[in-house]
Amino acid sequence: MSTTEKHHFQAEIQQLLDIVIHSLYTDKEIFVRELISNAADACEKLRFTQSSGQPVYQPEIAPAISITTQDDAITFTDTGVGMTHGELVENLGTIAHSGTKAFLKQLAEDKKPDAKLIGQFGVGFYSAFMAANKVTVLSRSAIPDEQGWRWISEGTGGYEIEPAGDLPRGTKITLHLKEDAKDFAKADTIEQIIKRYSGFVQFPIELNGKRLNTIQAIWARSKNEIKEEEYNEFYQYVGHDHDNPLYRLHFTADAPLSIQALLFVPARNFESMGMARTESEVNLYCRKVLIQAKAKGLFPEWLRFLKGVVDSEDLPLNISRETMQDTSLMKKLNQVLTSRFLKFLEEQSEKDTATYEKFYGQFNRFLKEGIVTDFTHKQALGKLLRYESSMLEKGKQTSLADYVKRMGSEQKEIYYLIVPSREAAESSPYFEVFKERKLEVLFLYDPWDEFVMEHLHEFEGKNLGSAEKAELDLTEAKKEGALSDEEAQNLAKWIKETLADRVGEVRASKRLVESPAVIMDSDKFMTSSMRRIMKSMKKDNEEQTPFKQDLEINPSHPIMNRLEKMRHTDTALAGKVVEQVLDNARVAAGLLEDPRTMLKRLNELLEQVLVTKG
Repeated sequence: MSTTEKHHFQAEIQQLLDIVIHSLYTDKEIFVRELISNAADACEKLRFTQSSGQPVYQPEIAPAISITTQDDAITFTDTGVGMTHGELVENLGTIAHSGTKAFLKQLAEDKKPDAKLIGQFGVGFYSAFMAANKVTVLSRSAIPDEQGWRWISEGTGGYEIEPAGDLPRGTKITLHLKEDAKDFAKADTIEQIIKRYSGFVQFPIELNGKRLNTIQAIWARSKNEIKEEEYNEFYQYVGHDHDNPLYRLHFTADAPLSIQALLFVPARNFESMGMARTESEVNLYCRKVLIQAKAKGLFPEWLRFLKGVVDSEDLPLNISRETMQDTSLMKKLNQVLTSRFLKFLEEQSEKDTATYEKFYGQFNRFLKEGIVTDFTHKQALGKLLRYESSMLEKGKQTSLADYVKRMGSEQKEIYYLIVPSREAAESSPYFEVFKERKLEVLFLYDPWDEFVMEHLHEFEGKNLGSAEKAELDLTEAKKEGALSDEEAQNLAKWIKETLADRVGEVRASKRLVESPAVIMDSDKFMTSSMRRIMKSMKKDNEEQTPFKQDLEINPSHPIMNRLEKMRHTDTALAGKVVEQVLDNARVAAGLLEDPRTMLKRLNELLEQVLVTKG
């Protein structure tokens, strides 16, 4: 008499199985991850059962996982807790019923939620039918008095169960592969998949007798027991980098989410080395099983230089474990991780200035990108900015926080000047009033800092103001030889008539000391560096909108004094001089596009001077 039991899937269950096999997963190879995850769950259940003092069958056999490949089949074996007849029917005969989920529920009720189980859904096992036309399961429960059972299904209509005699403890699953899935019988193919998805499973995994998971999931270990060389070895493994990292952050959190993270900052910025835009190399794990390589949305784009792993037990994965089911939770995970990393950088900047300077030199563009694109974190990012200052020696940088500490009580703004170099800053006409009044100015050498300052807008309650736009003046008495107010007004009026539409307004300046004139932008939101950036972004065949700036003249400068006299005696020569003064001011502002006209005029002026003096 046959002891084989035949079970039929209900119609709706068969329909769901078709979805699992044909539509649920994007890659067939996922079945390897799922079956190993189930095996790891079974091993973890055994460990928990033994630790709780319950007797188990074959206690001398340690929990482990092994995979073997044949010509047209692949077998997954674990020495875990195994299944009884009833558990086979319940766990494998009913789709979307999860033995693991039920086990976790039982643990929660018993107030013993310390089993590190991976599976959350009961469909992972059925991913095997994407690659197999027949699946055979041999299982022997860890309960001492149980026997072994064989479960067989072709995934079309139902399954069979029959006694299998005296089996070793655990579960053995054999996949008879479809014709289009025979590649999964190749050891090299399976080895790559295991290393990609399951390389950090805590139980030994062997493939045809070869141990594969030799690198430990050190992010799950205590920091106190991990050596420096272990961190470096792990970084080189996950970061694909031969150098040691510049920074590492290893932390755990319980609220608002359970997180274990190990993040690294490389020693080099690969984008600045002429390579293409990098992708985040932080991988997302759930209980040491890879969920998403180079996880999207785990960190903001501007932190794409990070490498490492994030592992969370709280992820409500979708039914195939391939993506996050709860996007709001992913955003919260992003928020927690980003805030923690920024706090880490702030701590490091104060703790070890030299190392932070190396980091900033390599990765400051990413921080600036964050200020421009990420409203949530821009103030925290503002604390990480570093610039040279007029109050510090060349090459030494300061933070915005330290600038604020040095500010006098009467100063209301943090002043900055966009310039190509320190020398250009100190000789800039825009800096003269600050130098005279001993007001600190930050020197910003990256043209894109213009956008950074505009988006940051303020820091610790102090507005960020361009030195070009600052409404400051010199209050000391007029210098000897300076033009009177009336003379200065008349000269300004004549210069405007001479230059016509080449300038906007012309007026006497109250901020110049050594320069005869300076260009001032009439648009309060526009500066010379912003105009240069806009010009650089213009397409070759696109017409450039003409920019018209105001001109401020220095009534105390000898050139203005002599120009006022010359315009009455030699109007033509005075006209050339004022045109040269305008172009000189444009050169100082970095706005002169074509110097050829200026050079021609300058040569003419030199010739006239030499003729006069000769």
